[in-house]
Amino acid sequence: MKQRTTVMSGVQPSGDLHIGNWLGAIRRWVAAQDEWEGFFCVVDLHALTEPRHPALLHEKTLEVAAIYLACGLDPDRSRIFLQSHVPAHSELAWLLECFLPMGWLERMTQFRVRSRGDRERASVGLFNYPALMSADILLYRPELVPVGADQRQHLEVTRDVAQRINRRFGKLLTIPEAHVGLAGARIMGLDDPTAKMSKTAAAGAPNHAIAILDPPDAIHRKLGRAVTDRQSEVRPPLSAGVANLAEIYRAVEGMSEEAALELFQGRTYAHLKREVADALVAALEPVQLRYREIRDDEEALRSVLEAGASAAIEESGRTLSAIREAVGLVRRERARST
Repeated sequence: MKQRTTVMSGVQPSGDLHIGNWLGAIRRWVAAQDEWEGFFCVVDLHALTEPRHPALLHEKTLEVAAIYLACGLDPDRSRIFLQSHVPAHSELAWLLECFLPMGWLERMTQFRVRSRGDRERASVGLFNYPALMSADILLYRPELVPVGADQRQHLEVTRDVAQRINRRFGKLLTIPEAHVGLAGARIMGLDDPTAKMSKTAAAGAPNHAIAILDPPDAIHRKLGRAVTDRQSEVRPPLSAGVANLAEIYRAVEGMSEEAALELFQGRTYAHLKREVADALVAALEPVQLRYREIRDDEEALRSVLEAGASAAIEESGRTLSAIREAVGLVRRERARST
């Protein structure tokens, strides 16, 4: 029997999960559960790199976990857990920081963007974000990491620090491969189709993204205001905004780009927007219904997360123990019963 490929990924509980997260990542995770040994966490420690209201972070963390399950991640086939419930993430991050040169982290594009150029006010956690992300990944020895193009630089740091440790201490860590293809569709912002749809942008622009939990009227309203161009009907070459709407429809309906273009060729933009909205409402309805059922039974949700954390602690513990021993930390002996 062929061994399943180990894959690790996660989403930060900041802002509302949107259709870019769903079509670009989560739906692909769900579809490949029988092919993968999947570790999927809610990366709540990463959310602390910028100020968060504690009660809101708590609620959003459970919301993301419930959305994972509502979208179809199965705790019997995948490990679903909260990053903060597995202490090895924080400990390995520190160990990796001791092998990461400052220069590598100073080159991170995302740090410059998210710190808004104000290094004096940015948190050390934001600067060290790549070390924690590297720990998240390396603990589970994944062969593949589904990432968007904006995370490729962080994954390169992960690969570099793993190779540095392997050269010094022997082959302790698996060198993961980035697989952008596993991320599926690339969904752009409705208000700016040249920029990827993001939770950060959506926080300050209500028409930027469609949230997975948006009601039908909000979906129709946002798509009705989506940027297109000065033309009135769908004809190639497509502008960025029209191409984005066609891509959303294609991804939801599981059809080829050619088939989507043929379907809408010569149709008005109003027709295109209405069809995309109808397709999204229909596809998200069972997800939203299942989400409400899951959130109404918080005890069951926490039980799933506890079981996932227990499995993750066991798996990550093997990697962490090997690295602790390799760098010379004294092993903690368990107390013997008398």
